[in-house]
Amino acid sequence: MRTFSAIAILLLTTLSSGLGAQETLIEWPYVGAEQGHSKYSSVDQINRSNVDQLEIAWEWEPNEMPMPELGVRPASFQATPLMINNVLYISTMYNRVVALDAETGAELWAFDPKAYEREPRHSFHHRGIAYWRDDNDFRIFLNSRDRLFAINAETGQAVASFGEGGSVSLTDGHGRPVDSADFDQTSPPVVFEDLVIVGSRVPDRVQRKFDPPGTVQAYDVRTGERRWVFFTIPQSNDDFGADTWENESWRYTGHANVWGFMSLDEERGLLYVPTSTPSGDYWGGRRLGANLFAESLICLDARTGERQWHFQAVHHGVWDYDFNSPPNLVTITVDGRTIDAVAEVSKQGFTYVFDRVTGEPVWPIEERPVDTTTDVPGEVLYPTQPFPTKPPAFSGQGVSLDDANDLTPEIHALAVEEMQQFRLGPLFTPPSLRGTLLRPTTSGGADWGGAAFDPDSGLLYVRTSEGTNINQVCLNRNDDPNVDVEYSNNCPHGANAIIFQLANRPGAAEIVRSKLAPIPLIKPPYAYLVAIDLNRGDIAWKVPFGEGSRILRNHPLLRGVDLPDRLGTPGNPGPMVTKSDLLFIGGGDPYLYAFDKATGEEVWRGATPNRTSANPMTYRARSGRQFVVIATGAGPDASLVGFARPAN
Repeated sequence: MRTFSAIAILLLTTLSSGLGAQETLIEWPYVGAEQGHSKYSSVDQINRSNVDQLEIAWEWEPNEMPMPELGVRPASFQATPLMINNVLYISTMYNRVVALDAETGAELWAFDPKAYEREPRHSFHHRGIAYWRDDNDFRIFLNSRDRLFAINAETGQAVASFGEGGSVSLTDGHGRPVDSADFDQTSPPVVFEDLVIVGSRVPDRVQRKFDPPGTVQAYDVRTGERRWVFFTIPQSNDDFGADTWENESWRYTGHANVWGFMSLDEERGLLYVPTSTPSGDYWGGRRLGANLFAESLICLDARTGERQWHFQAVHHGVWDYDFNSPPNLVTITVDGRTIDAVAEVSKQGFTYVFDRVTGEPVWPIEERPVDTTTDVPGEVLYPTQPFPTKPPAFSGQGVSLDDANDLTPEIHALAVEEMQQFRLGPLFTPPSLRGTLLRPTTSGGADWGGAAFDPDSGLLYVRTSEGTNINQVCLNRNDDPNVDVEYSNNCPHGANAIIFQLANRPGAAEIVRSKLAPIPLIKPPYAYLVAIDLNRGDIAWKVPFGEGSRILRNHPLLRGVDLPDRLGTPGNPGPMVTKSDLLFIGGGDPYLYAFDKATGEEVWRGATPNRTSANPMTYRARSGRQFVVIATGAGPDASLVGFARPAN
């Protein structure tokens, strides 16, 4: 660990470098560039004419190794760093916070919350942190597992006056006991005035009565005292939305938590909160009704936690269509009227756009009848679901035999044969005992990487993953301590099985393997980059994104086949856009890409040390040099890389 003196000297240099240097510096102080998650930067040095000069200027490695003695291993490196005062701050897979020199990537200090020593131990990744400062104090806030930490940004030491020696528990005061083993944190907090606000992650594998309920909690930035809490599931019959939980199922249902990113309108003090599916994700037989505020976008007063408005995108969800993308706070012009709006892209492939203050849809959202026929005992589906009239869906929706993969006649015949084993239908076709082909998938459409917004053009950019899941439920065999619902996705195919080959979930009677695997059942491309014109409510352009996996291209059934250049590479990372003519995005492969933001033309790709699983960011450092930074890899192979043009 580097000493305090190293960063102190760096900060002193920063503060004394003069007005000209301050103008040179362009920071990236939030995971989404600002708290409205535009993921837009005014830096414009790198453009089409010189992007091909980019090279890796520095690389930093977390060096986090598996710990078999504790039963843990680091997962993919998914965090986006902050850049403040020429220092990068980032969280690692094991939830450490590290400060780096923004010019060189040299480590300045590291703070270790020792998350690997605490439950839960099922997953180790983290997506970012937040900061707060006044004239005399500069703190980094880390939400790790079941605790919230305050860290001195200059020294890397815990702030002893915050909570108990620098941290507070996040599992107290939820209306029911919460086991820390079922409670986690992956997305960064939101800081507003003297409050730090956090959501939570509850693993989908936990499907029991009295699971942790979704809550949003606000704490005093100085003391750690809890100031307010908002329950995403009602806690009494008098609470708004309690009547949407039949038989008072709100009393024992959990989840509907906020594991994705929240956004903040700082000027108005409004917090935008996207929520997940209630437990269990694929069977709602003991939580009949619409189930507010699950799978909703909720606007809260950031000072008090009071609900201002809400919109539920999925009633009685059984598709795992969490709202997990960061809400994008945008200003758009529609029919000559300027609107401060919030846009939410979704797993369903929809973009929901609302007046930021009133919650009124910018374009009508229609409640339309959907298929409610089911063979699953105890299930009662909701008769309608919301469909935006604008913008059009940016992802494929629903599955029919017309979608069968036709790269070759043999592949087409096999795809049709296997697809006929399952229930097919449009978006919101219910899960079934035989298995329903689901498109978009539980990680398709837009995922947690979300969208980026260009205020100059009004274009919203989103990467979409195309493909199918098998949404199957079956009678629970009661051999999984994390599941006590009557029906679950612990099936031979399983709700998250991809083309069946991953169907080794707990409780599976057998592993069913596709003759095509890993060739998808449906036609390519399997990923797109899409530009949505939010002023018009139209798709401006849509292009296939990524070449597709080598495993797919080298499949024996495709030898000698003239394949499309862009089969599409699915993945979670979202884009970042700059003032110049470029947007950047990690491919879910070992490349960082640059696209012409006006046309969707790929203009550059740079090799990264490992596969990219994070959103990129950019800044102009004290030297005047622009860097584009992205996290890559997983576990021992993870690294953070900074791209830049060669120094003079």
